[in-house]
Amino acid sequence: MKIVVWQTAFLGDLILTTPLFRSIKNLFPESKLTAITKPFGNDVLKNNPHIDKLIIYDKKKDSNLQLIKELRSERFDIAISPHRSHRASYSLFLSKIPFRVGFDRAGFSFLYTKTVPHRFDGTHEIDRNLSLLKVFKEYDESKIQRFPEIFLNKEEDSYYKKLGLKSKSYILIAPGSKWKTKRWTAEGFSDLIDTLLKKGEKVVIFGGPEDTDFTQDIIKGKSGIINIVGRTSLRESFSLVKHAKALISNDSAPVHMAVSFNTPVVDIYGPTITDFGFYPYRNGIIVEVKGLKCRPCGLHGHNKCPTGTFECMEKISAEMVLSALYKLL
Repeated sequence: MKIVVWQTAFLGDLILTTPLFRSIKNLFPESKLTAITKPFGNDVLKNNPHIDKLIIYDKKKDSNLQLIKELRSERFDIAISPHRSHRASYSLFLSKIPFRVGFDRAGFSFLYTKTVPHRFDGTHEIDRNLSLLKVFKEYDESKIQRFPEIFLNKEEDSYYKKLGLKSKSYILIAPGSKWKTKRWTAEGFSDLIDTLLKKGEKVVIFGGPEDTDFTQDIIKGKSGIINIVGRTSLRESFSLVKHAKALISNDSAPVHMAVSFNTPVVDIYGPTITDFGFYPYRNGIIVEVKGLKCRPCGLHGHNKCPTGTFECMEKISAEMVLSALYKLL
């Protein structure tokens, strides 16, 4: 049996799909499993024993028609799509895969042969994804895997040592986010780091090149911090997250990296809410300002606060985040 899973959403979404891959293999051990992902799938799914083949699809560069032709030639028996895009729906349909499972709120959901309810009602994204498997007669709750997984080889796992770090001896901070309103304030991060340093904690900051300017605003005038923003690969970042004493992050992909390694994580929420289902699945605490009528203002946040107040983040203090951190530890 040949099964294909379409997940071309964001980095965090792919990490949260890894329990689905393992669960499919548990239910169908003789199947050949193919995953369709964005280019970062090469890093997220490297060494994953449950993936037999990886198809990289970059919608900004690659031909959708060519992808459909490739899927047709593979002659898949089953397609499963946790991604709710129109493109996923019609591509899998045009690929002539006989059994196709997706969510009822996906674009062009009528093109699936079976649909499963999708609701933002507090159900975690992992559990939503796994619900796609309940349409199969082979479904067995005892064979379902519910924690995300990232597999590092020995060399990758030890990357943190190259920075002179010891395992579980440092607080890792991820200040960035693709959407500006999902970032806690520079002042908040700055005050937090000052307090952590006074308490004798070793502080490491990481993120992508796009987080460089924001990070500079945070650490201006500070010393004693290890700043590797924009200087690590994704696989190296995984090592840092795995061996951190704890991670402090906005509602973004690093949170799901931490959950994969069971690293304690403080997750800072602004424009988004836990009802969306992307909160830490284990070993995490949410910091948020409750009772604001403007929350949520969108599924992903915005580049500018719709109300012009940015209350959801401005009202979060360093003391709130620090309290959550030490409660977790």
